[in-house]
Amino acid sequence: MSIVEKLKGKRFFVCLKGAKEEEIDSAQRELGLRFADEYIEYLSAFGVASFDGHELTGICDSERLNVVAVTRRERGTVPSLSDDLYVIEQENIDDAVIWQDASGKIYQTLPDAQTVILCDSLSAYIDL
Repeated sequence: MSIVEKLKGKRFFVCLKGAKEEEIDSAQRELGLRFADEYIEYLSAFGVASFDGHELTGICDSERLNVVAVTRRERGTVPSLSDDLYVIEQENIDDAVIWQDASGKIYQTLPDAQTVILCDSLSAYIDL
């Protein structure tokens, strides 16, 4: 099942309009990285979305949910973190931040703790 189908099937699913290819390319350039294919598929379909208590970052006007703004802000809080990661969610529980890399792997950072790999894809993450 695609990430789009999975998200549409989640409880309390809400989204905006999909991001244009130029907007996605611009966000990747601004961050100096490449998004995972699945995240690009998500951005193209929804721009930004929320479901069942989760708010995923994306391409939107909100500084609180914009992947570029949030990633830049969070990079400063975890100095040892690799620059090829971008924020997909700020959990707002124990200051946990969820990141993804170009391969699709999902990571979690917590203050004063080691970075942990949670799963191999955004699809797997939304099923946790």
